[in-house]
Amino acid sequence: FGSRKQAERLLLHRDWSFNHHNIMNQAAISKKRKFVADGVFNAELNEFLARTLGEDGYAGVEVRVTPIRTEIIIRATRTREVLGEKGRRIRELTALVQKRFGFPENSVELFAERVENRAGCAMAQCESLRFKLLGGLAARRACYGVIRFIMENGAKGCEVIISGKLRAQRAKAMKFKDGYLISTGEPKKHYISEAVRHVAMRQGMLGIKVKIMMSHDPEGKMGPAMPMPDAVVIHEPKEEAVPMMGAPQYEEEEAQQ
Repeated sequence: FGSRKQAERLLLHRDWSFNHHNIMNQAAISKKRKFVADGVFNAELNEFLARTLGEDGYAGVEVRVTPIRTEIIIRATRTREVLGEKGRRIRELTALVQKRFGFPENSVELFAERVENRAGCAMAQCESLRFKLLGGLAARRACYGVIRFIMENGAKGCEVIISGKLRAQRAKAMKFKDGYLISTGEPKKHYISEAVRHVAMRQGMLGIKVKIMMSHDPEGKMGPAMPMPDAVVIHEPKEEAVPMMGAPQYEEEEAQQ
């Protein structure tokens, strides 16, 4: 290039033309196809990250699309392992995502966000149970351990279902439950955290399902800020000053006689 300014101008033009081309492509695609494409992208990204970062307490992903770049926020319980030594692992993941989905250079960025309440995250607990089972721990003991950990950390209720060939050749399902758990309605979307994982054991495949009902938190950090619609708050009665009663009328009349 002739000078640094010319190079910058060319880069800016290239970025603008690419973004403009993207916008034009998005305008051409129908709304239905766009939503389907977004759904497929999210599903594939989620599965890839779940398989890659399962050991590091992967707990979900959030995609934010801005005009300049696409931000992918990975939620995990152990962010240090996700980032790797001097951020090496996150750079590798960024390169893989960029190559697989055809993002242009420097237009996609990955971030790692730490999950504050590990016990309230069904994905993290599902992975924990999976590694316990792979380590050779008995299914009943592993499930009760997970339930105790969840309940001790302030959850309102939880349920663990494990199904497959447990010990014998005949497949069966075991259900472990504790506390209060809702299963329908609008509050379910806010209060219930649910996750399913598959464990490839020697005798066959096991299925794990973890459901956690979080407690109400007005600040919205450890649980949903929205209160339950059937929650009844009983206020303390107000203390009222009792008026002094005057002397009875008939006693005054007797005194006059």
